[in-house]
Amino acid sequence: MIRAKRIEGKNKVEKKKHPFVKKNDKVIVLVGKEKGKIGTVLKVDGEKGRAIVEKINMVKRHARPGGKRAQGGIIEKEAPIHISNLMLVCNKCAEPSRTGKRILEDGSKARFCKKCGELLDT
Repeated sequence: MIRAKRIEGKNKVEKKKHPFVKKNDKVIVLVGKEKGKIGTVLKVDGEKGRAIVEKINMVKRHARPGGKRAQGGIIEKEAPIHISNLMLVCNKCAEPSRTGKRILEDGSKARFCKKCGELLDT
């Protein structure tokens, strides 16, 4: 998605970056209070560039009873974390690595690990 931004009288085109993580990817947290923890991506918000990772960045919310929940109380849930603070963990080499895109024989694109060359999309 390309969005035009007006800066000091000039039209500058700002290109949105596509998130490199997808649902069910294994990621490691690079910075912050959860540094070094590994989890699975539950949801990715490409617009905001954030992802919700299983058991990472847990927050407490105070909920009142009624509506969907019969009982109120303190609920713990995962909060979104910016995707720049995450790095994909390869399934084969089990290490955090950068990813690249490769065009397969059938013409489709797939991500691959830059350390071991293994395809991540199967």
